[in-house]
Amino acid sequence: MADKKEKKKKHNGYGRDATDLLMGGVSAMFASIFTNPIEVVKVRLQLQGELKARGQHAIFYKNVPHGLYVVFKNEGIVALQSGLTAMLGFQFFLNIFRLGSFRIAERRGLLKDSLGNTSLLRGAGVAGVGGALGSIAGTPYYLVKVRLQSQAARAIAVGHQHELTGTTSALLDIFRKEGVKGLFRGVGPQIPRGMAGSASQILSFTYAKDWLRANNCFVNKPLLLSFFGANLGGIVMTLCLNPFDVIATRLCNQPVDAKNKGKLYKGMIDCGLKMIRHEGPLSLYKGVGANYLRLGPHTVLLLVCWDKLKEIDDYLRS
Repeated sequence: MADKKEKKKKHNGYGRDATDLLMGGVSAMFASIFTNPIEVVKVRLQLQGELKARGQHAIFYKNVPHGLYVVFKNEGIVALQSGLTAMLGFQFFLNIFRLGSFRIAERRGLLKDSLGNTSLLRGAGVAGVGGALGSIAGTPYYLVKVRLQSQAARAIAVGHQHELTGTTSALLDIFRKEGVKGLFRGVGPQIPRGMAGSASQILSFTYAKDWLRANNCFVNKPLLLSFFGANLGGIVMTLCLNPFDVIATRLCNQPVDAKNKGKLYKGMIDCGLKMIRHEGPLSLYKGVGANYLRLGPHTVLLLVCWDKLKEIDDYLRS
């Protein structure tokens, strides 16, 4: 009996918790390698026509396919992976908390209700809190990611151009000029962004898969079930996430004055109100198509990689 308890303690100890956190981060990094080009286009769509009324600005990027073509034509194929290192850093920190904490709670039985079933509300709560913490931790990388991905050839440039050379140098430069506070510029919308994105992803993805199963779709094809579930659930996630995503992008990319204060926006609420006043309410959904096209494949790749890593971990510990 004592041996079983000791084995169980070792099986579910803090060492395994650390492994769960790392698996979440690594899974997200793997998915981001393939979806980063769409992220580049999304950022530029969100910055296009900043604080200008519709019809009062040039349109360089019409949609995702056109945006990918324009970037490739003017800057080359390497530009489609702009900000990849920063993107990997952001996704790692976001998901060691988001997926990692969810896995720990799941493995320790904290997500079960009184009947032994998984509680969607508990799952969404854990995912929401984890998403908020992960977003805060990853904000410096998100900040640099946005600035690197917005940099473009002069002919197709949108938003403020920061002229950065790389992730590490950008982080050091921001720290030297603006201090720790500067590294967390734009953290305000990151918190609701992380909570809304994570909670809506868990709920929508679960309900979408249940709906497909109920309609006898892809019951014996788990990969297709995950793919279509992610794309159907991604609609809800994108609608919840996009306004916070646009505001976070704008706050991160705006120029600063001599006192390191934003020249365009004072904060999250000011940014949202100015966007609505100058660009209209639909400006909060700029880049929504790109967001949706990125979230579906990203979710599938992330969850499939995550599941495989969990299987490998269980096998090695058995």
